[in-house]
Amino acid sequence: MIPADLSWHGEGYPELRDGPPWVMEEMIEAEAGLAEPIAAAAGADAIAAAVTRAANAGEPIVVTGCGTSEHGCMAVAALLGEALRTTGSRAVPEPRQALDAALDPRTDGVCIAISHDGTTRATIHALAAARESGAVTATIGVRDDSPIAAASDHILVTPLRDRSWCHTLAYAGTILAGAAIAREIAGGAPQDSSPIVQTLALRPQIAELAARLQGARRILAVGLGADLVTARELALKIEEGARIAATALQLESLLHGHLAGCDGATTGLVLFAADPQPARWRDDRLAGAAGAARAIGIPTVALGSEAALAGLPAGVERLALPTGGTVAGALLTGAVALQLLTLELAPLVGSNPDLIRREQRAYREAAAAAETRADW
Repeated sequence: MIPADLSWHGEGYPELRDGPPWVMEEMIEAEAGLAEPIAAAAGADAIAAAVTRAANAGEPIVVTGCGTSEHGCMAVAALLGEALRTTGSRAVPEPRQALDAALDPRTDGVCIAISHDGTTRATIHALAAARESGAVTATIGVRDDSPIAAASDHILVTPLRDRSWCHTLAYAGTILAGAAIAREIAGGAPQDSSPIVQTLALRPQIAELAARLQGARRILAVGLGADLVTARELALKIEEGARIAATALQLESLLHGHLAGCDGATTGLVLFAADPQPARWRDDRLAGAAGAARAIGIPTVALGSEAALAGLPAGVERLALPTGGTVAGALLTGAVALQLLTLELAPLVGSNPDLIRREQRAYREAAAAAETRADW
């Protein structure tokens, strides 16, 4: 319901709607048109050349960001790492939270900032620190006139601005940009839109998974490898959009104490298993996690490849994702699935996902309190 007092709703806020379709939904649907323009965008080749040069010189390759962009930087690092391995390189790109990267910059190499609007303070500081430490700097984002873009040697501009504060299109665009840079490093066909389009078509099944989680006051999102990136982004989306407490955990970490704080009445579990990279023991541990949750009575849903899901015990609701057997496909299908899952959870708890609760005064004041200085 729209609040009676709208004096706070000024320029820069997402459109305030009384009910669905939310702006978030329109942003998710718009992802189907992102792949081709990003694959054709300028800038991927220059960033790829900087990454390759750093890898050949044994210098750091850092990808950095905050919030959704932090998870985007993890996805980009995974895609660059896969591409470099294809060329025979042993370089391992490092995803870093922006404030960490600002406080302790790596020397030389390349630093790629992920920032949709290009104004995140911690990321501005991270890129400035990287440049001062001798790194080539680059940015992936929607604006080429932002402070972060101004501090970058190379820029890859994504075509559409995310108009919801529960960022979805921004995350998918970052993954596609990472795939474009990876292609410049290792070759291959451009990433097309098919994983996104096919996953959007699974919305009715994803709605059924959301219903399975209804009533949970805490949701655990669990994955391994690239799937941990997806799990982390799901935890953030659920907290932003559905306002349910959520925790992202590495698959094995789940089984080392965390279940002691869970029960079937208050906890839901989401397992991701889409990453095609060989992972010894992954499927056995996935089945073990599902079995442990079942013993406690925790409602569990799983999304991933058919092969990974086949070994799960009975009673686990599951949905095969059209990954195409690639890391990019796993990240893209996981992105759309987690976004749709959040979108379907929102009406079950009565939330408007677009404003991430800023329609409530206390949460606006909390946001203001967090930014004590405009120039920090």
